[in-house]
Amino acid sequence: MSNLITLATCNLNQWALDFEGNRDRILESIKIAKEKGARLRVGPELEITGYGCLDHFLENDVNLHSWEMYAQIIRKPETHGILLDIGMPVMHKNVRYNCRLLSLDGQILFIRPKIWLANDGNYREMRFFTPWMKTGVVEEFFLPPVIQKVTEQQSVPFGDAVIHTLDTCIGTETCEELFTPQSPHIAMSLDGVEIITNSSGSHHELRKLNKRLDLIASATSRCGGVYLYANQRGCDGDRLYYDGCALIAVNGKVVAQGSQFSLKDVEVVTATVDLEEVRSYRASVMSRGLQASLTETKFKRIHVPVELAPLALRFDMKIAPTKTREPFYHIPEEEIALGPACWLWDYVRRCNGSGFFLALSGGIDSCATATITYSMCRIVFQEIQEGNEQVLKDARKVARAAEDWIPSSPEEICNKILHTSFMGTENSSKETQSRSAELSKRIGSYHVDLKMDKIVSSVVSIFEVATGKKPIFKIFGGSQIENLALQNIQARLRMVLAYLFAQLLPWVRGTPNTGGLLVLGSANVDECLRGYLTKYDCSSADINPIGGISKTDLKRFIAYATKNFDMPILEDFLNATPTAELEPITKDYVQSDEIDMGMTYEELSKFGYLRKVEKCGPYSMFLKLLHEWTPKLSPTQVAEKVKKFFFFYAINRHKQTVLTPSYHAEQYSPDDNRFDLRPFLINPRFPWASRKIDEVVAQCEGRNTGDLNIMSID
Repeated sequence: MSNLITLATCNLNQWALDFEGNRDRILESIKIAKEKGARLRVGPELEITGYGCLDHFLENDVNLHSWEMYAQIIRKPETHGILLDIGMPVMHKNVRYNCRLLSLDGQILFIRPKIWLANDGNYREMRFFTPWMKTGVVEEFFLPPVIQKVTEQQSVPFGDAVIHTLDTCIGTETCEELFTPQSPHIAMSLDGVEIITNSSGSHHELRKLNKRLDLIASATSRCGGVYLYANQRGCDGDRLYYDGCALIAVNGKVVAQGSQFSLKDVEVVTATVDLEEVRSYRASVMSRGLQASLTETKFKRIHVPVELAPLALRFDMKIAPTKTREPFYHIPEEEIALGPACWLWDYVRRCNGSGFFLALSGGIDSCATATITYSMCRIVFQEIQEGNEQVLKDARKVARAAEDWIPSSPEEICNKILHTSFMGTENSSKETQSRSAELSKRIGSYHVDLKMDKIVSSVVSIFEVATGKKPIFKIFGGSQIENLALQNIQARLRMVLAYLFAQLLPWVRGTPNTGGLLVLGSANVDECLRGYLTKYDCSSADINPIGGISKTDLKRFIAYATKNFDMPILEDFLNATPTAELEPITKDYVQSDEIDMGMTYEELSKFGYLRKVEKCGPYSMFLKLLHEWTPKLSPTQVAEKVKKFFFFYAINRHKQTVLTPSYHAEQYSPDDNRFDLRPFLINPRFPWASRKIDEVVAQCEGRNTGDLNIMSID
């Protein structure tokens, strides 16, 4: 006997503190869910406020406005007839909780606070919220007056409970709780909960989605049941891009999956499931039955006298369970093409921007930034072609175009909103200038080619007049400090010019009603980590789409875009030697990034991963690499590379404090804002660790260690 029920989950592009916009997107998702016949609708974590409010959560206004928006949602008749699971902050007994509110027909059934808070990496939930640590406890929550007038309820249950309808049992968990060793869904399933919802604010990270989907599939393959995963999607005002992928799984199999990257503000995913399959699956596993009969965790049932799977549906021949499907994953190159592009679009449309300015150097990093921006234009064009009215409206606003403007190609969009410039000096090669011009022509950007030698020489002349000294490049006999200063002058002047052009190019083009362009940065995660950039040069910008992406991954992305975007010009960027072009080019010398850094980009990625993800200091990193890199490198060479990395990481850490806000894409990002919290005044020699490394090297090479014996603490 079948017991069919249609369920809905969603991806919503919510924006922190955009209460009315968030409300409207929630209402739209409920409307679509009902049109698809769903009896339960689940939304993302903290969807009324937007997940990324950060310290704004500490403001009582946020609590008040959340209740006001919630009241406006559940009082509307069009939101009735479906069980709603909506997220917002709630203050209970003067304690702030991250909560799910479950309602039906304008009545709040109960409020479930989050038990396990995300408090590592990018997340600081315990700064704003308190976890509900009372397992199985339910208290009485007195509703604020603004909601009492709507529901005519004085109080509702608050705590760790589940919903029990006439035909099934529903429990909720929130985001981080899925990732914990003892997730709430385990105890819920053993206590007979058949449908489990998860409302998330989970961000994109390269190669992360498979972990999330594996956990969801595992949750129901071991325990049986239906799992509904909802997520926020888009840039809601910070460095993170929430990557959607709403999903419904039954007994370990995916039956519905939403898109990971998209410009659609609302995406509802539905599936029709047979609850009898859950019961049969569970009853056939003897170990599960034994554990369920012995479980000590008993959840309070909030009784709701309705059927979610009406008897009439069992005999409706038009309704059938949704078939299982294989989960879909993007390859990393596609993730880079799509994630940062969607993040850029959200940022420019929500800040009322009129486009972007990018200093196009002819190197692979600025090439990648330009290509990602072009990818954004491709996505925008595709959405317009598919009839997305919101995207068309936003495109007209960003481009400051006429109300009847409809773009004919991605290149036309790119020409209106992306402005590029090659800012050359006498140290720049004709090859980089040519590559920049060719790339601009291919993607359609508005391009300016300029030489800035006069500005550079003027600054040097001012210094010479003031001090009586004229610095010269090392290659011509100057010192290292002169050489570095002359390079930094060029780099910093490019930043000044970038902001000048960003402010005035729309005026030059006659674009009306614009306050200027957003300046794009193009420093990759490895260079940021190593500090291989000039403070307040072109790495200083408004936003940076590649600041969380490694050089290795950027090269793979460019190779992907060469073929998939039909851009053969990108081959020239791939084959070129990475160079800053800040020193004079001679017959015998061309500046090389990897030679300057004293390490390869591949090595930098490895150092970054071990430092952040594996939590290695100099000594433990050396020991790991000693086994991994020998005999290709000698112990002495491994030691020198590790010491050099930590030396430059330490002396350049101060640069991370002013790093341009970047798209978070990599586990080892050095973002100083909230992801990688470190001091910026560090002893770069790491003397104790260095001595221990020297001791190991001496032992490995059979040398007399003498007084280096510091392996013990005696």
